[in-house]
Amino acid sequence: MSLPERRDLISDAAISTVASAGLRGLTHRAVDTAAGLPAGSTSYYFRTRSALIGACYLRLAELTVADVDRWEAEHGDPGPDLDRDAVAEALAALLHHWLTVGRNRQLARFELSLEATRRPELRADLEAAGLAARSRAAGLLAALGAPRPAEAADLLVAWTDGLLYDRLAGAPAAGRAVPDVAELAPVVRRMLAAVLSP
Repeated sequence: MSLPERRDLISDAAISTVASAGLRGLTHRAVDTAAGLPAGSTSYYFRTRSALIGACYLRLAELTVADVDRWEAEHGDPGPDLDRDAVAEALAALLHHWLTVGRNRQLARFELSLEATRRPELRADLEAAGLAARSRAAGLLAALGAPRPAEAADLLVAWTDGLLYDRLAGAPAAGRAVPDVAELAPVVRRMLAAVLSP
């Protein structure tokens, strides 16, 4: 296994550990066990807990961009003839993916984000990780004609995060079924209409 593959394996195991056990459960030993690696492997690559958390931020950003790349491969790159309804359907499918298959990743992301509010030394890694998603959102919204794509991207990301948080960790989340793509699409249409308005 190459060095990048080993680092990704450890980062993925750390993300899974945070999702299942919270930050209290994030130890080098727990990640070694989750990754199926010999004791000491995680601390070899990430000497401190802060370094391990920083690796989680960067890996989460990579995985989010990979999700968007898959979305673009399936739906085509943004262009001048981009249809807003088609984008809404595709983004609804992406949200559904994050609420189902990617659920644990989102839970870990929220928990790790909160940690950075208490530990300023982690803030730079979190902010760097978040820039990639916002940049991709700004490109999409520019293709849809947003007058201020960066501002629109900030709003879209914030609303998306709010929806994900509410459905995964909000007070009524445990008693509610995950919305399907058909239920999510009108919500996304409203979000797009709001961020694209002059």
